[in-house]
Order: sequence, then C-alpha cells, then structure tokens
Amino acid sequence: MSREDPQRPAMKTVIVIPARHGSSRFPGKPMHPVRGMATLERVWRIAKAVRHPATVLIATEDTRIVDFAAGFGADAVMTSAECENGTERTFEAIRKRGLEAEIIVNLQGDALLTPPWVLDAMIEEMTADLAADIVTPAVLLKDDALREFSEHKAASPASGTTVVFDVNRRALYFSKKILPFVRKPGHAGIYRHIGLYGFRRDSLERYIALPPSPLEICEGLEQLRALEHGMKIKVAIVDYRGRSHGSIDSPADVKLVEEIIAREGELLGTIT
Repeated sequence: MSREDPQRPAMKTVIVIPARHGSSRFPGKPMHPVRGMATLERVWRIAKAVRHPATVLIATEDTRIVDFAAGFGADAVMTSAECENGTERTFEAIRKRGLEAEIIVNLQGDALLTPPWVLDAMIEEMTADLAADIVTPAVLLKDDALREFSEHKAASPASGTTVVFDVNRRALYFSKKILPFVRKPGHAGIYRHIGLYGFRRDSLERYIALPPSPLEICEGLEQLRALEHGMKIKVAIVDYRGRSHGSIDSPADVKLVEEIIAREGELLGTIT
C-alpha cells in the first residue's frame, strides 16, 4: 500500500455518496434500517470516519432523502433522476456544488460494510501516484476466501469481479471470470475487485464524456470503459482485517448484513 509523502500537502478530497430512492429492486433502500440505523447513515458515518480530511456529500434524486439526511446532520444535494449510475450522479453533485476537489471518491450508498481504512488507502494512492486517473481497491483471495468466492461464482456466475494488474499495479483487465487462470500455482494471486472508485477531477470529467465501450457492454463493468479508452487505473491492495465485504442490493441482503454485524460487531464500534 502506498503512503503519502509527508512533505506533500494534502489534496482537497470529496467523498460523494450516491443514494437513489427509486431503486427498482429496493425502493427507499437508503432509509431502510439495519440493526436500528438507516443504511445511508451507516455509510455516511463510514465516510466521516476516514482519517484523511474530506468533505462528505450525499447525492440523490429524491427530496425525501435530502430531508432524511439532514435529520442526522449530513449534507445532501439533489441530482437528476436521469443519471445512469453512481458515477454520473457523483459528477453532477460536484458540479452543482461547485466543489474544487482534486480527489473525488465515489462511495455507494449501500456499501455499509466498507472499512474506512479502505477509503484512506484509495486517497493515499491518489496522492502518491499522480499519474493515475482512477484508483480502485482489491483484496487478495487465499485459502477459504478463494474457495468461497469460487463456489459462489459457480452458483452465481455474474457475481463478484476479479482484476489483474501489471508490476506497477496498473489495472490490465477486470472480469466476471476468475482471472488469472492458474496453470502454475504460486506465481500470481487472484484479487477480488471492490467496486469503489477515486477519480481526479479532470479524469472524472473525461470519463463521463466517453461513450460506452464494447468490453464494458459485454461484461457489464463500467470501469472497462476507462481502460478501453486508455485511462490509467491504479489498484490499491487492501486488507479487510478479518471483516466481511458486503452491501445491500435487495431486501434479502438486509438479513445477511445484520447477521455479519451480529457476528463481527459494529464496524465503527457501538451504534447508538
């Protein structure tokens, strides 16, 4: 993991949390409680716990979420219901607020099991590697974790994403397949991609202007658009430190996440 140069001034950072009320699979998901606290508030608290100084902004398409966020002290901005994904919503939020951020981190509003140190690692990489357009995290899968991931992929092939990268940790490819194919064990690891992104301001603007690309459409992975157009994606290798990865995509996921929290404890200590 890269570390910031202590002589280099901190870059202005904004963490944007896209939170859409009108989810087709789970309407009102950001406000749904998980063990007594709304999903969105849990994610906002994670962003506020990041060690690096950062402005935290919620981006939504619904006034109900703006009002709800204000109730727990969060800043929220209205964005268009026409945004295709969280990346577009993030960009619109930054533009509407006129924020002059050098680093923009997109933290999805349902990613309530994301350790804050993962976001810190992304910000550190963006600060250390000025040539990177985008930074995204990945975890090394070994032993039980790799076996469980492989078993889950066998049952649900479109779940989970892997990433391969060069010796400088520049992403070469992302896939719903398990990459690389291991013909000779011990030479390369298998890394699970974590769907979080940190952008330079100009890189985000460039990405938004790009048309969908063939591999992006084929695999259903928006980050491939950046690679296919020659943008540099740096992979931050992170450690969940025994915590489970997870988010809420459907109502059925709420119980699974609550079971993880009951087993592992609250990510940020006691929730009151």
